[in-house]
Amino acid sequence: MLNAQLSQWLDAQAQALDLGQCDPQSVLAQLAAGGVLRAGISQAQGGSGGDLGDALEVMAEVASHSLAAAFVCWGQRAFIEYLLHSPNQALRERLLPSLLSGELAGATGLSNAMKFLSGIEALQVRAQDQAHGWRLNGRLHWVTNLRKSGFVVAAAVEREEGGAPFILAIPDGLPGLERSEDLQLMGLQSSNTAALDLEQVEVARDWLLHEDARQFLPAVRPAFLGLQCALAIGLARRALAEVEQHIQGVRSVLQEPLLEQREQLQRTVAELKAGLLDGRFLGEPAALFRVRIALAEATANAVQLELQASGGKAYLCEHGSGFARRWRESAFVPIVTPSLVQLRAELQRQARNAA
Repeated sequence: MLNAQLSQWLDAQAQALDLGQCDPQSVLAQLAAGGVLRAGISQAQGGSGGDLGDALEVMAEVASHSLAAAFVCWGQRAFIEYLLHSPNQALRERLLPSLLSGELAGATGLSNAMKFLSGIEALQVRAQDQAHGWRLNGRLHWVTNLRKSGFVVAAAVEREEGGAPFILAIPDGLPGLERSEDLQLMGLQSSNTAALDLEQVEVARDWLLHEDARQFLPAVRPAFLGLQCALAIGLARRALAEVEQHIQGVRSVLQEPLLEQREQLQRTVAELKAGLLDGRFLGEPAALFRVRIALAEATANAVQLELQASGGKAYLCEHGSGFARRWRESAFVPIVTPSLVQLRAELQRQARNAA
């Protein structure tokens, strides 16, 4: 599904992207040139057509080459999804072309907001009403795709005066908005992941994505979480493909678990796509949470199986660098917001309330 040029670039740069040895500026440009960002968006809006299932598959294929690149892709595509769900047509028409072309980076600063929606965390940005917009203060601790050459970030904002929190797009370059240096991650280093501090930042009303966060967040959560699942899917598929290569033509005790894991992965992916397309996850978020947990576990199992199939080669730098990167990548899947711990806690809360 990916064009050959993008696949080759991702394979050649995968290690450098993970370790921060590749210019983060180049990632989004490569994804855009490969047409990845347009999947699942109507042609009338500048996309290549298809649905969220198509966007999921393209992003999963990126993840099979590089989780760092897929993480950037997810941030960009999630922000685009917010625009598509926003009633602010003028903002959508203004930003969408440059987001699809990769000229502008879109950052999904709604991880804190998704935790807020489940009662886990308070909103970290607060606003005072002004004549033509708002004055913002606060901090976003971990945001990906904050490209230094230009970005716009989505944030959920609490009103100082009270009332429903709202969703705002915040462009870079505003006085009082400061981007930290890139966070020193264990991997995924070329993903433009940093923190944002907001001190008396004035944003005009034409940057409003939605006036009520409690309406908007449940509406975009299936896409936010569903597309995030592509990271796990692509990584699990790649690890299982590596297992198959290692045991090809050889009778192996790993053949049966390989087939079992592949079939289970296929069933879970089919369940995810069906829920995204039929709208089930809008009314049953717990079903989506369970799918996300299952895919994270499938990724851990697949990478563990790859280790067993590789044997001692996995610890030789000459042969095992790709595996070592996938091992680090698999460690990220359970902790990306919402983490598996947070999802399980939410499922327990819902079960108690239903009892």
